[in-house]
Amino acid sequence: MSRPSDYVDAATPDTARRPEITQPGLGPLGYLRFFWRQLTSMRTALVLLLLLAIAAVPGSMWPQRSSDPNGVIQFFADNPDLAPVLDSFQLFDVYTSVWFSAIYLLLFVSLIGCVIPRTTHHLKALRASPPKTPARLERLPGFTSRIEPNLDAATAIDSARDLLRSSGYRVQLFNGKDLSASAERGYLRETGNLVFHSALVGILVAVGIGGGFSFSGQKVVIEGQPFVNVLAGYDSFNPGRFAGEHSLEPFRMTLDDFSVVYEEENLRAYGTPTDFTASVTTYLPGEEGQPGEVKVNHPLAVAGTNVYLLGNGYAPTITVRDGEGNIAFDSSVPFLPQDQNLTSLGVIKVPDALPEQLGMIGFFYPAAGELHSGALTSVHPDLVNPVLTLRVYTGDLGLDSGAPKSVYSLETDTLTEVVGGDSGVDTIELRPGESAELPNGLGTVTFESKDPDAGPNNWADSVPRFASFDIHHVPSQGWVLVFAILVLGGLLASLFVPRRRMWVKAVELPDGGIRIEYAGLARGEDPTLEDAVADIAERHARKLTT
Repeated sequence: MSRPSDYVDAATPDTARRPEITQPGLGPLGYLRFFWRQLTSMRTALVLLLLLAIAAVPGSMWPQRSSDPNGVIQFFADNPDLAPVLDSFQLFDVYTSVWFSAIYLLLFVSLIGCVIPRTTHHLKALRASPPKTPARLERLPGFTSRIEPNLDAATAIDSARDLLRSSGYRVQLFNGKDLSASAERGYLRETGNLVFHSALVGILVAVGIGGGFSFSGQKVVIEGQPFVNVLAGYDSFNPGRFAGEHSLEPFRMTLDDFSVVYEEENLRAYGTPTDFTASVTTYLPGEEGQPGEVKVNHPLAVAGTNVYLLGNGYAPTITVRDGEGNIAFDSSVPFLPQDQNLTSLGVIKVPDALPEQLGMIGFFYPAAGELHSGALTSVHPDLVNPVLTLRVYTGDLGLDSGAPKSVYSLETDTLTEVVGGDSGVDTIELRPGESAELPNGLGTVTFESKDPDAGPNNWADSVPRFASFDIHHVPSQGWVLVFAILVLGGLLASLFVPRRRMWVKAVELPDGGIRIEYAGLARGEDPTLEDAVADIAERHARKLTT
């Protein structure tokens, strides 16, 4: 038997069997096309989404300059060797770092590259007709049939078409050897998938734009004092890339009262705060004041910003008269809580005192009690037995150097301690309304009482409180909510809407009558397909009977 002219014996060496294969080079355009296809694949998009979630983890491990600048400063002070190394990797600016932005932008491009071609293909599929009816339906899942001896094919298929359309199928009739109806449904599954990915892109865009035009600021407000929404009114201000003083809408807010409810029935949780309420009044230009409340997780919306409640504490009112009898200091000073019973630490700086500047470090105890060592502590966060202790220093406070100084700390290295500590003079202890003389003719210090009638039986209103507010302006948060709802809706549709095809065929029998055949085919996983085919067959039978 003659062999084909191109036949090569299997035993022939490979080099003799065929000539060397030379593959064409991809070239620059080919490589670009290859990398684009890899980047815009769904697998790459999922990997980038996972990387973005992992890249966000350091933002919760270390303080961020955008949200906690004081925490970053403190971390540098506590870790002088480690902090510069972490800062070189931008771990204190995670969400604006080069590497996080690169992942963010690549995910953005990848999702767009995935969504656009799939959307085009989906639109074409929506306009296409259902496929022709297969010749042998008995090979498909859920196949069932029955004989109708007194029915014609046209009537049966017309009835099946109406039934399938009422069930949400797109139907096409085919008149070949046998009359049949081909139906298809479940395109909402792919629509939901595309909505899900498009909404993810929308969230990325909204977060990116919102981050550029948003700002956040913090302010400590004492009862009875106002806050004005100007740049100088903030204790700290963190603007987005495109935000600044021009982004601040004018309004004024006064803290009228700050109240706390403590647990007093459950002894295991006695003294635990159960509710915080900051009662405020807000003023817009040309309008009367509007009362409002700020609670934990219940911000107050005013002039396009949200005011959140962060913290609270006591702000004892201190009056200091210098050695010449002049009032050198008269203000309420926020004391920072040090424990859950609001043992609080505060600093008082009196640069205008004569003949020497004065600095004081104080501890405030809302419910003072003694430890076994004799030291004071607070046994309850409410005003039960308020006591203020002060250590006093003299010397240059360094406020005239022009360098910024924290109002919550006092550098004592160059100061002379005259009260408390190793000075030989006992620490000053004051209750609301009491005064004490400073040594060496330095003057007096008075712990003012907010309520003149306050006393040992009722200290409730003797010391004003302060509240720490976080003022946020995020212009895109409404869009983020809309896109988040679309993400959830699209995900539910892509997971729970089955995509399937259904066929009904009427085969004419030689001795008269017809055999009606039913079958379906799932596009993906569909465990309910056979039940759906049986349900269509049963409903069709009832429809033909009636």
